Amino acid sequence: MLEVNKLTKTFGSMVAVDNESFTVRPGEIMGLIGQNGAGKTTTFRMILNFITADQGDILWDGHPLTNKDYDILGYLPEERGLYPKMRVDQQISYFAQLRGMKAKDVDAQLDKWFDRFQVKGKKSDKLKDLSKGNQQKIQLITTLIHMPKLIILDEPFSGLDPVNASLLQDGINMMRDSGACIIYSSHDMANVEALSDRLIMLKNGKTVLNGTVDEIRNSYGRIKLMIESQLTRDELISFEGVEKIKQDGNRFELMLKSPEVGQTIFTAATKNGYIPEFSQQAPTLDEIFRMKVGERDE
Repeated sequence: MLEVNKLTKTFGSMVAVDNESFTVRPGEIMGLIGQNGAGKTTTFRMILNFITADQGDILWDGHPLTNKDYDILGYLPEERGLYPKMRVDQQISYFAQLRGMKAKDVDAQLDKWFDRFQVKGKKSDKLKDLSKGNQQKIQLITTLIHMPKLIILDEPFSGLDPVNASLLQDGINMMRDSGACIIYSSHDMANVEALSDRLIMLKNGKTVLNGTVDEIRNSYGRIKLMIESQLTRDELISFEGVEKIKQDGNRFELMLKSPEVGQTIFTAATKNGYIPEFSQQAPTLDEIFRMKVGERDE
């Protein structure tokens, strides 16, 4: 289990991470979200001991991470770092041996990993001869082949098409099912919502969201309303508590100040009977992200 307790890091007068705390349990995926510069990569670098926290603790199974503990860690950096002129199989084997695997065990598993991520290319190819997407798959195999217990993925979906993004999701879920603690960052809220058991959102280094996706969405209440009725745009926007409105033909999407506003609109919309659509729901994670990013700092 990974525990991060009251972590703070400053660079001069800039506070990069401010009193951050979270826990990632075995078999759990935690999404770390926020704008560029929010503190996500700084958090990863402190866990990895690339930089030292000003204060706070990082514990693995109740103790500070040791050099031996880093052998059970898999890290995919945002800036990919493999060797373009080196054979694919040689560099996967090289990095796996740094994590304690034997070369013969790596060779025995390579075909399985190539099949799992549908790598198009030969093991004997140089990395530079593969497409960008397949190079990213090789980096991911390098990260996971030693079956790490703690996995840190910094923007793993960056640049992947939907098919390869789905393969990556399958790989992450496979590692979760093996009992790994996984923490990853992404700007794709659909991926975060689909993958994450829990999530943290940072804004200017501060934690502004912390919980499961359902907990976070439900905390906002059913403030998103989809409606198709005889009410016009002008009539809908005139209701007190309607904050935003979007129109798609005869269908409207409203963002409400509170869920109770929906009852008033429903009464007005149905005064003459049947209407084709009325659906109130919690905002999506993407919508919540945009709301939090747009809020003034407290």
